[in-house]
Amino acid sequence: MAVVVKAEAFLVDLEVEQERTDAVQAFLKQETVFVELATADGGTGLGYSYTIGTGGTAVLALLRDHLLPRLIGQDSRRIEAVWHDLFASTRATTVGAITSLALAAVDTALWDLKCRRADEPLWRVAGGFAPRVPLYDTEGGWLHLSTDELVAGARKSVAAGWGGVKVKVGKPTAHEDLERLTAVREAVGPRFDLMVDANQSLTAAEAIRRARAFEAVDLFWLEEPLPADDVAGHARLSAATPIPVAVGESLYSVAQFRDYLHRGAASIVQVDVARVGGITPWLKVAHLAEAFNVQVCPHFLMELHVSLTAAIPNGRYVEHIPQLRAITTAEMTISDGHAVAPETPGLGIPWNRDAMDDRRVA
Repeated sequence: MAVVVKAEAFLVDLEVEQERTDAVQAFLKQETVFVELATADGGTGLGYSYTIGTGGTAVLALLRDHLLPRLIGQDSRRIEAVWHDLFASTRATTVGAITSLALAAVDTALWDLKCRRADEPLWRVAGGFAPRVPLYDTEGGWLHLSTDELVAGARKSVAAGWGGVKVKVGKPTAHEDLERLTAVREAVGPRFDLMVDANQSLTAAEAIRRARAFEAVDLFWLEEPLPADDVAGHARLSAATPIPVAVGESLYSVAQFRDYLHRGAASIVQVDVARVGGITPWLKVAHLAEAFNVQVCPHFLMELHVSLTAAIPNGRYVEHIPQLRAITTAEMTISDGHAVAPETPGLGIPWNRDAMDDRRVA
């Protein structure tokens, strides 16, 4: 019997591996919410989601008080049915970040269980397009870093054979941003991808103005220039600049991505498996983007996104921000500038259970 007989949730706090800042916030810590499931036939699955400093206990409470009790007795093989049942039971709080993060912890656990039962890795079960995906770096591009530090980080990525680097923008003036970007572009040359991320800090008018200034450095994309709910502003910006506009890390449903794509407001989709509600809706967003001939470059969670990006034909890049090393026994494999999808059955993340227990929040 594949019915769920046990469902538990717990919270693990992870300190950031290095200082991370952008135009609107700092990454304080990773509140990592885990869900562990067991079935009557002995199957198990471990899934997770996260926040970057606040809200983890709220996600945990929603899971413990409402979602996990509904899982008991459900058929773990019917992932779509389970996801929709849980979503329907939380209509008073959907669509929203807390609910999506809670759903993601359950859904990734169900997919882990599904892949383990099949004795197959996630990347193959979810689609199996290619075993590895190009990698770009964000860790060397934070807003607090000096221009010299940005250049040094970019050169390191070039030497490692990676495809690109992302630099945070949102300095008080466009001139400051452009000066930093120009230095990086001169250091890496014309054939290296250079991305920027404004973290929702700009108005539409200012984004258009800065995008025109940034065109001189040939950007691969301009990420989250405006507040995520300003679809009309993103459409205006997309029409005003040849720089591809990237969005997705702050969108929490498939329908929100549909609106962006339908209005031509996004040229790169950065769907985050935790924030969109799990692997089940993540794949729907990825296939929706494929229908619009748009590439997927997911946000953060590289240890999980490597498998999902490898599963789809329109996966373009995996973002390098390591954050699970304190609670895993091995790092994501990198080869010739590519992130390599793990072949281990399940999600493919080698958890260190003792280290996780040491960091549990009571």
